Amino acid sequence: MTTTEIAVPPKRAGRPYATAGALVGGLAFGVLTNLAQGWLPGSWNQIPNSGAVWSVAAFVAGALLAGRVPRVGLAVAGLAAELALVVGYYGYAEFGRDGMGALYWPLVWVAMACVAGPVFGIAGGWWRQGGTTRQRVLGLAALAGVFGMEGIHYAWSLHYMTQASVCLAVLVLVPLLMARSHRERALTLLTALSFSLLAYVLVMGSLGSLGG
Repeated sequence: MTTTEIAVPPKRAGRPYATAGALVGGLAFGVLTNLAQGWLPGSWNQIPNSGAVWSVAAFVAGALLAGRVPRVGLAVAGLAAELALVVGYYGYAEFGRDGMGALYWPLVWVAMACVAGPVFGIAGGWWRQGGTTRQRVLGLAALAGVFGMEGIHYAWSLHYMTQASVCLAVLVLVPLLMARSHRERALTLLTALSFSLLAYVLVMGSLGSLGG
């Protein structure tokens, strides 16, 4: 057997395991968020069912796989995590509760997962092992910004001020606690604020039109 025959690039060899791990993790997280909706009182049960919390699955998948798979692998892992999360959430609703109802909203969230999964998978990888300040800032700002978006939604649309305060606190704490330097903290926070407003207009506007 020659060297050429046995040489397998580590990143390529790890892709199936990375995708499988993302699927299992996303599935478990989907079930957990459904359970949390039943555990949390009143309007607090909105939070585990939010796009911000669901985006964490893809971000964590990308962060855990940073340096082990190429960028496309991060995107695939993020997509796998988000799709599995939707399956876990609605699967538990169907078989563990009173049923998930019509297929309309599950299909909407599947479509959203196809966009958010790759984006947040790459964002998690960029935050953990981004080769430039720009990558690290954009990656972390994506996570902080989606919580900012939820905070605006809770405050402006739903008038849940306590829940809005929690999400906006996450918007601030993510850059402060997870960025590498004072400069990156400031850049991440400023970028996240911009992302929050942009995401609110684009994402919440689209979901509002679908729900209307």
